[in-house]
Amino acid sequence: MKNHIGKQTIILRNKPSIISTYSTVGPKEGEGPLGRYFHSILSDDMDGQMSFEMAESHISHTTIMKCIHKIGLEDKDIDYICGGDLLNQLTATTFASRDFDIPLIGLYGACSTMALALAVASILIDGGYGSYAIAEASSHFSSAERQFRAPLEMGGQRSPTSQWTVTGSGAMLLGMRIGFPRVTHVTFGQVKDFGEKDPTNMGGAMAPAAVHTIKTHFEDTGFRPKDYDIIATGDLGIVGKKLTEEMLLDFGYDVRDIYMDCGECIFNIEEQKVNCGGSGAGCSAVVASSYLYEKLINKTAKRILLVSTGALLSTTSAQQGESIPGIAHAITIESEE
Repeated sequence: MKNHIGKQTIILRNKPSIISTYSTVGPKEGEGPLGRYFHSILSDDMDGQMSFEMAESHISHTTIMKCIHKIGLEDKDIDYICGGDLLNQLTATTFASRDFDIPLIGLYGACSTMALALAVASILIDGGYGSYAIAEASSHFSSAERQFRAPLEMGGQRSPTSQWTVTGSGAMLLGMRIGFPRVTHVTFGQVKDFGEKDPTNMGGAMAPAAVHTIKTHFEDTGFRPKDYDIIATGDLGIVGKKLTEEMLLDFGYDVRDIYMDCGECIFNIEEQKVNCGGSGAGCSAVVASSYLYEKLINKTAKRILLVSTGALLSTTSAQQGESIPGIAHAITIESEE
């Protein structure tokens, strides 16, 4: 039976389950409106380490470990870690994984990495290539600022369209067990570039990719907005979310009643002074592994489309005046009936 449907979508016939999740966030994220849903809130975003980069690795390691132990498993039971982050050469993820006795599949999708990791992990388990796989993504405000913009000590002015990189890590453990939310469809995204060159307007750069993936997902699967309780994009923020709603309306899809953006929801935008909202690979990772997963477990949402979005720029490409390509991957997750 063919598993590839339409143009970009894979249907998972065995429907692997998300049997455990864990989320760790920094103090600022813990003070936001979703604070009560996160599993662990740090009192210090250095997490007892000597640098921000080391802190991000430690946060990732702890999150993965607790996600595994939460369900009563050990390292030796896990077949793969599928994960990534925003730092050069995925150092946060690779350094976090070196103390695990588990193969690592390192993935880079910028802020779309959580959906990408979840897609790869789901396909591996669905295909019988392993019994358990972890999907994980992380980011850290201070390590990202240092790499993509300027060290915080320089006190640079933030653009009105800029977003605040989430400090956090979210992990999901997949396996074949009944009674847990199941991954049923994966729609891999195409790279889309509408010519946005402002590296502080990532929401505007990523919105076209989100629209294309959501539109293609509907076309491939036959689903309509009414078939979903929630459609959650990764981190488009205020600007990108509005653009996505408008462009989807132009294609005949009205998602406004069921649409949320993780970057818009994770902070109190005005009170916490984050301009257009949250961003980072950890943004959709921590929201999906806490707030969204709880809705599926409690069955207050029966079907969710997670659409993590990524801006595929680098410091070099931005300095050379290149435009910013975007990408988005979509995952359908359904509660167990």
